Amino acid sequence: MMDSLENKPLLSYIKGTVTAGLEKNPVTFQESCYILLNMAIQEPVQPSLKKEKDALKNELAVRSMKRLSCREKVKNLLQLFKKDDRVLVVIVSDPDSMASAFALQRLLRRRVEALAIAHPNEMKRVNNIAMKELLKIPLERLKNIKKEHFTKFVLLDSQPHHLPELSQFSYDVVIDHHPVTEGWSASFVDIRPEYGATATMLAEYLKAAKIEPSVHLATALFYAIKTDTLNFTKKAIAADVLCFQNLFKRINQQLLNKIESSTIRKSELKYFKAAFANLVVHENRIYCHIERLPNPDLLVVIADFLTCVHEVGWVIVSGRCADKLVVILRCDGYKKDAGKLAQKLFQHIGSAGGHKQRARAEIPWENLPEKLSNRFTTSTLRRLVTEHLDK
Repeated sequence: MMDSLENKPLLSYIKGTVTAGLEKNPVTFQESCYILLNMAIQEPVQPSLKKEKDALKNELAVRSMKRLSCREKVKNLLQLFKKDDRVLVVIVSDPDSMASAFALQRLLRRRVEALAIAHPNEMKRVNNIAMKELLKIPLERLKNIKKEHFTKFVLLDSQPHHLPELSQFSYDVVIDHHPVTEGWSASFVDIRPEYGATATMLAEYLKAAKIEPSVHLATALFYAIKTDTLNFTKKAIAADVLCFQNLFKRINQQLLNKIESSTIRKSELKYFKAAFANLVVHENRIYCHIERLPNPDLLVVIADFLTCVHEVGWVIVSGRCADKLVVILRCDGYKKDAGKLAQKLFQHIGSAGGHKQRARAEIPWENLPEKLSNRFTTSTLRRLVTEHLDK
């Protein structure tokens, strides 16, 4: 443990703070490290060291949590809440976070006075809206929430610095499966980057608490694990598979089918028509640019649909959404890397990245070279991509 901390300036402060305490408690070196950190994070530090102190505190919390059984984790979590607590659960709405919040609501039922689930982002994807409505997940917009009405704050499937809107709260609980970030702390931290979905973690909590999920909750957790692991083609571990298997016997297959098939509104069919009108197939690659769209998620739906075309290795779809050029890249991943291509093409003028098979780029329109911004078409997109793929 100390190897990962030996270069941190705070280490010398920690050692000086608790040397006397360690002398009175002779234990093994590894145990000494945990005692030393535990004692030090309780001490006040000068402002310049606060960020490092919080990082150490979180690292300790994550490592300590791994040593506990799931039943012990649930016990520690529930001990944080009192009967008169009013709890705000903050999420960035997607299937994993919605299902996780739904599960936490069930876990805390009758243990707190009230619980609300709020999200800062506008929900636009039809699948997510269908999931919320069909499974009756109670969500509110974060902008309508009054912070002073709540006594405890929980963040699920995210961390405080992932979005500016999330950092306005001091969280009591953070549960996530993304890599640990710095600059924040919480009383209860359970972060497991090796997991494929936060929903798996909450499903384990329910099982440890001997709570059988309702049909709606089981369907939500099942769908969340399925989507966050991309049907287990992305990162996942045995725990994800086991929870997925256990939940299957309790889900409503008809509700699940309806959620999964809800991808586009009737009013959005015209954008499919525009996509087909502008579509170009060249050297087993599909290119398509749509002049203006109200929602970039439409490009994702169109790109995913086009990946079903046989003998096509690449699908590159772009569109202008507000003042941004959004580009969606898809490939089969065999000797190809969509994430790397997106970065090569657009990282110097916008944000770009992703995985081997799926990637996305967003470029402020003003950052495009003048010759591109004046007239961007499918042919323009094809030329840009071809320059890099054919090198």
